[in-house]
Amino acid sequence: MTRCTALIVAAGRGSRFGGPLPKQYALLDGEPVLRRTISVFRNTPAIDRVLVVIGPEDDARYAAATQGLGLPRAVQGGSSRQQSVLNGLEALAAAAPEFIAIHDAARPFVRPADIEACLAAASANGVDGAILGIPLADTLKRVGAGGTISETVPRRDLWRAQTPQVFRFAPLLAAHRAAASLAADETTALTDDAAVAERAGLTLVIVPGSEDNRKITTTADLASPAMETRTAFGFDVHGFAPGNAVMLGGIAIPHTHALAGHSDADVALHALTDAVLGTIAAGDIGKHFPPSDPQWRGASSDRFLRHAVDLVAARGGRIVHLDVTIVCEAPKVGPHREAMANSIAAIAGVAAGRVSVKATTTEGLGFTGRREGIAAQAIATVELPGS
Repeated sequence: MTRCTALIVAAGRGSRFGGPLPKQYALLDGEPVLRRTISVFRNTPAIDRVLVVIGPEDDARYAAATQGLGLPRAVQGGSSRQQSVLNGLEALAAAAPEFIAIHDAARPFVRPADIEACLAAASANGVDGAILGIPLADTLKRVGAGGTISETVPRRDLWRAQTPQVFRFAPLLAAHRAAASLAADETTALTDDAAVAERAGLTLVIVPGSEDNRKITTTADLASPAMETRTAFGFDVHGFAPGNAVMLGGIAIPHTHALAGHSDADVALHALTDAVLGTIAAGDIGKHFPPSDPQWRGASSDRFLRHAVDLVAARGGRIVHLDVTIVCEAPKVGPHREAMANSIAAIAGVAAGRVSVKATTTEGLGFTGRREGIAAQAIATVELPGS
């Protein structure tokens, strides 16, 4: 399996942004831009690790923006983008991945499908790397002193480079080490990692990207692309079986019984999975993980919810809120509510404040009232690019 680490570059100061914070820590729909960017890569199956490079004065901001994500300690950036990237690469050198995806923290609208397309292109034989880009559509003019147009520049074969830029790790590290010895005026021309790679003679290809994958430069750029909100409902039920604990929300809760099911029978995660799948009209949990398939016997249900969240992310969407209500007489959910919310948030890659866990009884009525099992109902709210 291809190993690809995402290196998120978040050490810049964003002098053109104009806000009170560096743009990577500004809020986008109530969430730090950096966290939004990280979440995209965490929801991309081909990415197995995320490492962030930050400014030397941004430790507290980084900690606040990434709270609960379980990321490794950030790498301190340098005086230039090239130096910051080199610092990140050196931090990974001891346990080097096969591929590295370098991405600007200020591009939070990138899609997992585009990241994976870039990695696929970089993995081709004879290729050292691939970058996302957009072919130029506007006519280009070269302008001289006083705003006088001196010529029209042919736009044929010209592209606007984006990130991520994906490379085979070892040759890119060597290219950056070589570039670090250049004079300051020479490194000024190396405005992205592809330029560093080109200087070293590496073979690169370009992959068509999306206009939505824009870089935040000013406060006006914080407006999200046109999105639509979708909400869907999920329901599940499992009966009791012999055992001494039940799985609820990814947490093992001691009890006089276990729950019966083909997987670990986590009724809360199953209901949430169906709700998330419903937001993209992707069927139900049984369609994706049929109980007739022996590979799912005893499987941990966090895999099911993560799969549903990944499908949303692959369509350019994000989870806005998850709400689950557990219906049972016992065990008591209250003492475990916070742990369950944190567990669900970690599985879905969202902040704990976007997860609600509630519990109720049926006042002794029905199969739950007779303590024959547990039911759960869930609602998922997501944002998707508008059609």
